[in-house]
Amino acid sequence: MFSSILYAIIILGSIGILSAALLYFVAQKFKVIENPLIDEISEVLPGANCGGCGFAGCRNLAEAIVKAGNMDGLKCPAGGNSTSSKIAELLGVAASESAPQLAVLRCNGSFQNSPTKAYYEGLNDCKFAHDLFVGQGGCSYGCLGLGNCERSCAFDALSIDRETGLPVVNEELCTSCGACVKACPRSLFEIRDKGMKSRRVWVSCMNKAKGAEAKKNCQTACIACGKCQKICPFEAITIENNLAYIDFNKCKLCRKCVSECPTGAIQEINFPVKKKDDPEDLLGKGFSN
Repeated sequence: MFSSILYAIIILGSIGILSAALLYFVAQKFKVIENPLIDEISEVLPGANCGGCGFAGCRNLAEAIVKAGNMDGLKCPAGGNSTSSKIAELLGVAASESAPQLAVLRCNGSFQNSPTKAYYEGLNDCKFAHDLFVGQGGCSYGCLGLGNCERSCAFDALSIDRETGLPVVNEELCTSCGACVKACPRSLFEIRDKGMKSRRVWVSCMNKAKGAEAKKNCQTACIACGKCQKICPFEAITIENNLAYIDFNKCKLCRKCVSECPTGAIQEINFPVKKKDDPEDLLGKGFSN
């Protein structure tokens, strides 16, 4: 009896030793020596894993940066220039700064501007509603207001205004990660330069229908009349598919287009109230982005 137990212990012990030796051999054979710089850069990154950099998470971005040895084409929108500077210091390269950006909503089809014509009852999901429903105001290009953008934002920078039915971007919290851009099935968000003193001018409409049809469903719809394009002294405005677009890289924020737009489709934000014979109007120059 004793000998049987002893044999069992010896056999099990031998198996254990052999297994341990085998595991050690395999671990040594296939171990990956990771650059400690990856951990250092990962600690510098915000850890939001928002995907704004184009990678699955912050660590994946850190690995890509270390592999490249520089930050060319690699950026953490959530971290901004301060994070880029810290990473550049770790890499021993010069830091390059970029203009701060944020998400801008290109729709002004509020309950007031686009009165309700139909009601939606179904899954509280913009993508689902987009396939089944034209929109409460009848605009098939407008915001559905079901909050996919709000839920996608990891920084609480988006909220749905219950009075207008439209999402509102909090400038202080927005990191321009682009999550809302991906979440919106109607492509109503755009990442634009924040602008000097947070001043911006943009066409707040994505309706590509012809003027009369677009205006029928929303009183602030762009009707592609071309007045804004003609008056812009910087050739910053183009019209394509019945819709005007302002290139923020060319726009000098003179705001001539804002007063020229007959429907109010062009939005301006954070500007002081214009006075009569404003020097900006006379010179046709504003603040550069």
